[in-house]
Amino acid sequence: MEPLSCSWASPAVCMAQMSLPVWRWMSMRLRYAHDRCECSRTYRAAPMLDLAPLLLGDIDLSDADALWTDCGAAALTGRRSGPPLPGPAAVGPSMRSLALRLRELSTRLGFEVIVDGPALLAERARITGHGRQGTVSCGGACRLLRALDGWVAVSLARDEDRSCVPAWLEIDVDVADALAVDTAVSAAAWATTTAVLVERAALLGIPCGALGEVREAQVPANRLGTAEPLRSLDGLVVVDLSSLWAGPLCGRLLRAAGARVIKVESSTRPDGARNGPRRFFDLMNAGKESVVLDLAAREGQARLAQLVDGADVVIEGSRPRALQQMGIDAGLFRGRVWLSITAYGRSQPMRVGFGDDTAVAGGLVAHDEAGPVFAADAAADPISGLLGAVAVLNRLASGDRWLVDLSLAHAAALMTRG
Repeated sequence: MEPLSCSWASPAVCMAQMSLPVWRWMSMRLRYAHDRCECSRTYRAAPMLDLAPLLLGDIDLSDADALWTDCGAAALTGRRSGPPLPGPAAVGPSMRSLALRLRELSTRLGFEVIVDGPALLAERARITGHGRQGTVSCGGACRLLRALDGWVAVSLARDEDRSCVPAWLEIDVDVADALAVDTAVSAAAWATTTAVLVERAALLGIPCGALGEVREAQVPANRLGTAEPLRSLDGLVVVDLSSLWAGPLCGRLLRAAGARVIKVESSTRPDGARNGPRRFFDLMNAGKESVVLDLAAREGQARLAQLVDGADVVIEGSRPRALQQMGIDAGLFRGRVWLSITAYGRSQPMRVGFGDDTAVAGGLVAHDEAGPVFAADAAADPISGLLGAVAVLNRLASGDRWLVDLSLAHAAALMTRG
């Protein structure tokens, strides 16, 4: 999932100031509170169904370590100079269970989809060649930092994230000097509580999560209306508005099951996966129809609305406000399943995150004598992609119309608990 930058926390302002003036902090807090209240009102209006018990079958932990090793995840877990480490015991067996559920549902509705669930955890690394780096993520953009009262993971993958570091930690550092930023961040985090680090990061749009902060393991779904249970995916239209890994993987699996998948990208902000290895982008999106729109133009927004109106399933990873500003509201969707994939759920719309930091927030890490290290490569992404596909098929088969609120951090927490 690609987090959206916060327009109200401009990188230029962050670069120019060591700390934000009171009025800017206040305005950001008000915006943050408003969005949280807005989502809370929406969710109080409709009863929530937790899909998690319906998606995961029996979890057999007897071969957990072997699964972790054989799928390639162990090679991505641990310190660079140390041995591979086991991850949380339930992760591999849970991914296997989800893959079996996907096979069962896809066979009932369309074409049988056979996928090696645990192998998805190392799928990207097999293309990029990345390996384990301990408290640095396999991709290199996320770091586990010791805080005053625990650990946090922060991703500084984007220019705007690094530009906001001085405001985040109230320090003076040259954001163009990567080594200086890393050193300053580590030192400042040590003297700050996890709660303060996470709150400030949320206000600035920096992806940051405290280790194990998400304890709930839910996949909430809200019923939007009535519809007959689907008998076949033949003719089913999926509009994929997502980017990077989790959403595109979900779309890929639905296409394999027989759905027609239309990938929509912004002409000014294409899928960030295009900046990485071409093989990975093609793996996620091969066989999908491609539509590129200028979403800043009225014509582009009208075409997007037309595509959404004609969809049976929508996959997206945006803040609710971003789509509402273009006249698209998930709560008014007339199709069958709207899958919203965000970092921490629609009740926390201002928090952003990537697969590494949200996995840490869900408690999905490994440990050695020195402390926690990253487990696998951006694990929350492939977990959420597979979980999302199973959730969509489950709701299609059950009938009615649904808004599924899938959170990367909650998905990671679900996998660590089985």
